[in-house]
Formats: sequence, structure tokens, C-alpha cells
Amino acid sequence: MRCRAGSWRSILALLPSLLLTPVTAAADTAHDVSTLTPSEQASTELTDVERAQAEHWALTPQEWQRYRLLMQGIRGSISPTTLSPIEALGIHARDATERRHFAERWASLMLEDAERILAFQQAYDAAIARLVGEQPLIDWTRLPVTEPRQPPLTSADRVLLFVRPACAPCETVLARLLARLDTIAGLDIYLSGLVPGDETAIREWAVAQGVDPHWVRQRRVTLNFESGALASMVPGEVNLPYLLRRRGETLTPLAGSAL
Repeated sequence: MRCRAGSWRSILALLPSLLLTPVTAAADTAHDVSTLTPSEQASTELTDVERAQAEHWALTPQEWQRYRLLMQGIRGSISPTTLSPIEALGIHARDATERRHFAERWASLMLEDAERILAFQQAYDAAIARLVGEQPLIDWTRLPVTEPRQPPLTSADRVLLFVRPACAPCETVLARLLARLDTIAGLDIYLSGLVPGDETAIREWAVAQGVDPHWVRQRRVTLNFESGALASMVPGEVNLPYLLRRRGETLTPLAGSAL
């Protein structure tokens, strides 16, 4: 069966309205209470609790119905339950005038709340002043007294450093000690891996590490062959570099992090 060209044109002209009308109507119904039929509006009448809530937020029944519909859709799915009706209606405002209306109402509520919080804080401060008076809130005399911790190194301490040649960590620790030589009593270097008594070798090693010969002459730095000295002071095997602090007559292991 054939259709005339004019008939096809008439059908094609009707297609946009046939396709768009149901979707548009559904979208409007989801966002605007005014499009509901009388029976639908009757089914969305406010309960006594909702009416009281609407009055609390200074919303009309129609505004509360729209808020309820919005929260039944995507807004209720992605927003926390603490989202206020004013915010929900403002987010979904239908035009700039409505958006400005709800924004101003929300700003006004926030200002009022800030004033209430400030007033209560002032009342609380006054109450504390009346109840406590000049008495301090914390009785510092009842707190435990802790002795001040002494620093790992003082100007009266000497440091014993046990190292060996061709040892990158040893050179790093030595450089740190030389940098703070003015803050300690002195540095005693014990070098292993050399022939005991080879003064030339130990002096050349010290110069290569930045040890000033003037420090050695003043005995701010001493150069020593290890020759089993570490084993006599510290039992067991240890890794180099190894640090000891001499405070008076007491020797104490010293961590590299203390430098």
C-alpha cells in the first residue's frame, strides 16, 4: 500500500511532538508540583509533621512538596540527609530569580545562627568567669615534674669515633663531627685497617678527610690506630662507624642520629 508524498510529510511533521511530549511532561512533573493532576496533588498533601517542618523553614506547602519530590530523585541519592530544604530548592532553582531568593534566605539563616553561637559563647565565658573567678582552670602544681632532657652531646663531651678507610658511612659521620667540633670538647679518631705505627698513612688519610693539622696539634682531634681498642671497650662484634661518648669517666654508645 502506497502513501502519498503529502501524507508522509504530515506524519514526519508530527513525529517531534509525539516523541518529545511524554519526556518533557515527565521531566516537568518530576520538578514542578504545579503540573500534577488534582488526584496526584491530593496524594502529595502534607502530613502534620511535614506541615510543621515547612513552617519551621518558612516554606509554603507547594515549596515543601517540590522539596520532597526532589529528595525522592537524584538529589536525595547523592546528597547527605542533612541537606536543608532551602539548599535543595536553591540547587534546583528553575531560574535566576528563584536561585537568588533561596540563596538570600540561606545566607540570612546562617547569619542568624552565627549570632546565636557567638551569643552563647559569650554567655559561656561569663559563666566560667563567675564560677571559677581568678582560679586557674589547670592546677599546674599537680602535674608531674619532668626533668629536662640533656642533649646527646655537650661542650664537655669527647667523642670516640671508630672508622676504617674506604668507608662511605664512616666519612659521612666524620664530616658531621668535624662540622660541630666547636660544640664538643674533642674528637678521638680510631682508624682500623692500617699497619699499626704507620704515621704517614694515618696523617694522609686524615688530611684527605678534611682534618686540619692545627686541630691535631691542639689535641682537639686525636688520630689513633684502632689496634683492638674497640673490643676492649665494647664486647661483641659491632659495625663501623661506631661512636662512643666520653662524659667524665663514663663511656656511652652514641647514635649517629644524635650528631
